[in-house]
Amino acid sequence: MAVATMVSSAGGLLAMLNESHPRLKLHALSNLNKCVDYYWPEISTSVPIIESLYEDEEFDQHQRELAALLVSKVFYYLGELNDSLSYALGAGSLFDVSEESDYANTLLSKAIDEYASLKCKAAESKNEADEIDLRLEAIVERMLDKCINDGKFQQAMGISIECRRLDKLEEAITRSDNIDGSLSYCINVSHSFVYRREYRREVLHLLVNVYQNLPSPDYLSICQCLMFLDQPENVASILEKLLRSNKEDALLAYQIAFDLVENEHQAFLLNVRDLLSVPKPVSLESAQPGTVELDAIQNESSALSGDVQMSDVPGVTNGTVQQIDPMEEDYADRLTKIKGILSGETSIKLTLQFLYSHNKSDLLILKTIKQSVEMRNSVCHSATIYANAIMHAGTTVDTFLRENLDWLSRATNWAKFSATAGLGVIHRGHLQQGRSLMAPYLPQGGSGGGSPYSEGGALYALGLIHANHGEGIKKFLRVSLRSTNVEVIQHGACLGLGLASLGTAEEDTYDDIKSVLYTDSAVAGEAAGISMGLLMVGTASEKASEMLAYAHETQHEKIIRGLALGIALMVYGREEEADTLIEQMTRDQDPIIRYGGMYALALAYRGTANNKAIRQLLHFAVSDVSDDVRRTAVLALGFVLYSEPEQTPRIVSLLSESYNPHVRYGAALAVGISCAGTGLSEAISLLEPLTSDVVDFVRQGALIAMAMVMVQISEANDSRVGAFRRQLEKIILDKHEDTMSKMGAILASGILDAGGRNVTIRLLSKTKHDKMTAVVGLAVFSQFWYWYPLIYFVSLAFSPTAFVGLNSDIKVPRFEFLSHAKPSLFEYPKPTTVPTTTSAVKLPTAVLSTSAKAKARASKKEAEQKASTDISAGPESSSLKGKSHIEKDGDSMQVDSPQEKKAEPEQSFEILTNPARVVPAQEKFIKFLEESRYVPVKQAPSGFVLLRDLRPTEPEVLSLTDTPASTGSNPSGAASGQQGSSASAMAVEEEPQPPQPFEYTS
Repeated sequence: MAVATMVSSAGGLLAMLNESHPRLKLHALSNLNKCVDYYWPEISTSVPIIESLYEDEEFDQHQRELAALLVSKVFYYLGELNDSLSYALGAGSLFDVSEESDYANTLLSKAIDEYASLKCKAAESKNEADEIDLRLEAIVERMLDKCINDGKFQQAMGISIECRRLDKLEEAITRSDNIDGSLSYCINVSHSFVYRREYRREVLHLLVNVYQNLPSPDYLSICQCLMFLDQPENVASILEKLLRSNKEDALLAYQIAFDLVENEHQAFLLNVRDLLSVPKPVSLESAQPGTVELDAIQNESSALSGDVQMSDVPGVTNGTVQQIDPMEEDYADRLTKIKGILSGETSIKLTLQFLYSHNKSDLLILKTIKQSVEMRNSVCHSATIYANAIMHAGTTVDTFLRENLDWLSRATNWAKFSATAGLGVIHRGHLQQGRSLMAPYLPQGGSGGGSPYSEGGALYALGLIHANHGEGIKKFLRVSLRSTNVEVIQHGACLGLGLASLGTAEEDTYDDIKSVLYTDSAVAGEAAGISMGLLMVGTASEKASEMLAYAHETQHEKIIRGLALGIALMVYGREEEADTLIEQMTRDQDPIIRYGGMYALALAYRGTANNKAIRQLLHFAVSDVSDDVRRTAVLALGFVLYSEPEQTPRIVSLLSESYNPHVRYGAALAVGISCAGTGLSEAISLLEPLTSDVVDFVRQGALIAMAMVMVQISEANDSRVGAFRRQLEKIILDKHEDTMSKMGAILASGILDAGGRNVTIRLLSKTKHDKMTAVVGLAVFSQFWYWYPLIYFVSLAFSPTAFVGLNSDIKVPRFEFLSHAKPSLFEYPKPTTVPTTTSAVKLPTAVLSTSAKAKARASKKEAEQKASTDISAGPESSSLKGKSHIEKDGDSMQVDSPQEKKAEPEQSFEILTNPARVVPAQEKFIKFLEESRYVPVKQAPSGFVLLRDLRPTEPEVLSLTDTPASTGSNPSGAASGQQGSSASAMAVEEEPQPPQPFEYTS
């Protein structure tokens, strides 16, 4: 130590290295190691001598390691990190991983990166660990052991996952002080940072094993992992085990089922449902008292979906009834409930009831749009019909259509197709009555006479009603498709069949659609291509190459485009597995197939924020010769990045200022897709200038994207929401505005108030899995650039913003809970007042100054009279005061806030009653009251939440018992099915009563 402090040069020590005696060399090396931080420039001149000492095999092992460490440090200071690491490996145990120095930290991170990349290459070449230096592995292992021993478990888990050391990952999890927390941390890391799908599956497989070995496993998380691993049999066995246990466990099973349904993977859920075993019947002699009777079984069967055979029902074999053990009776009852949940019917029914009972859509907005749209303009006429369908999606309220039947009847050809299909969006989820609702428009087997456009539209509507839940309707749609050769009806039937059979990959259905494709009709072929993709979504089957081959053969652009999108849907979520096909498509000479390649990249890497995919898309966005491909490449970034929405505005900000309008349009929609429903300030700031772009279609894209970002964001949260609503109104009312922007503004009005103001656009479920239907819906919706009827696919992305608490009978009990925030932050937009569109039709009238003065005097006198009647007329007129009064002069839809004497301070919280509207931004403020009768099975601020009843002996009050009446095709039925919407419209449309006679005294 004295040498290190006293010497002013390392020359003497370096000279010692040339001595012949080993002890002198050892003395020199150990002291040089201590002073290398100061004298490395001097020592660097003698590196060859020190290297030769390291390589001298006659030298003592300890001295050789010391020489290696010294050389490593010198190379570190010289900036040669690769050489430094290679000598650090030679230093063996002398390289201290616990040393707190820049040298040690830098080399450790270098060693971990090196090791991780070698492990990754070895995994890709399936040649595990052949080329990995054992000394490097030893350093990484020492580092991991140090982290675990120091209690830095998250660091250890991160390094283990990065270095593909699942053995160390398991050790870090099991030794951590909070195993559940560590497991959920690992699940998040694997979804956010593991970029290879195969390896992510390995990690999740390990996590499932660790979960299952815990004394009280977290079955909610296990089943989410098993869904990603596509193991329906394991999920079914967990659910069955819980159902056969006590009431608490049965509630947990229902909660797991609801959480799985939220991920919208139809084929997987139906597999789980069908794998649940039926109750064990016993012979009649040994039957216990209290066995299940035939009528009870029949009741159960009617509660199950669609076409249930008696043989499917518990306790029925070959049509004969056997009796069921009372122990099995509970299981039979629970099984019926969970099958209803897994088939999606329970959540669809509850959603339908919620959207119907809470509907707050404002018919006056539609009325204003209708009055301001010129009848000659068929694009805006159709856009109004689309906006109405989106605004009332899932509410079953078709009042606007019934009140404007003659206006609607002006739609011809494809506009008629769209108008009929819109009913499918309005009645989405009405599974029981879907077919009877559409009956007047459906093809009437052989009788003919109907318009093929409305018949095709009705088949498409049936697909929208049964989207992702088509068990009851698939057969009918297939028969309809086979029994027609009219291309418009085939178009509708293909789209409907694709929607109803989403992701089920049924061979027979595929063959039916393929036979339509091979007729080589442009209109039917386009829908057939998309429909094949919808049917086979995410299967990455060899059929994709068959479709690609046909795309090269056909002459029709429409068919090539439909097939290109269909192929992209097939590789949904397959990540690196799809790379070969993506490479093939993106190198194709045909720009339409390259365009499909952009969608393939978008959907294969959906929500992964994968750097390689982002780089590829950015490359095409700036270099492709086709504007279509460039536009789509930018738009596709929205799909890749929706799991990290705050990144998107930053990544596309330069593209949004591109000279090319197609690229600007793509940037707008990319932000709209990835930031949908977030109200992200940066997203709004990026879109604002684009809403007044010089190019009409860029304005259209920006308006639609802005509505997607702002959906369910209140003006109290961001004042720009109010400004945007006024901007939409101005564009719609301005008769000089061009058609493209006007269409964008009309559609944006619909999206902004979608689903009766009770839905948002969500691409991720609460468990951070992607919602397949939603992603697929937005991907096909973005095709509306070429084909307007695809606009309706946006309704697949709508997710109700509701908290629905459920008891053990899957009923909705009435109870209260707390939203710990100001009510104004999350309230519904205020209803608009009656607009007068006279200025849109009449020319302005010249007004003389004298008549203006006379008019002012008259209005002043009238106001004074009104004031005195208000005072004398008592409570009746004061109740009128609270309502927004009707302005006759302006043509604006401004909301008049009633004049109050004194504004009371707003409360800082709000009591909500189950079921309640809870918007995404509000979720963090939701709390359960301490003395509440109900406690959630899992803490969740929204969605379907199972509740434990702490006072089961007390009587329950239920909510949501009203199911929307099937409005059918009779206009009188419409009146009964509109509660929420027309009530607000009626309030402002009725003229107030004239005042009572009175005498005026000054």
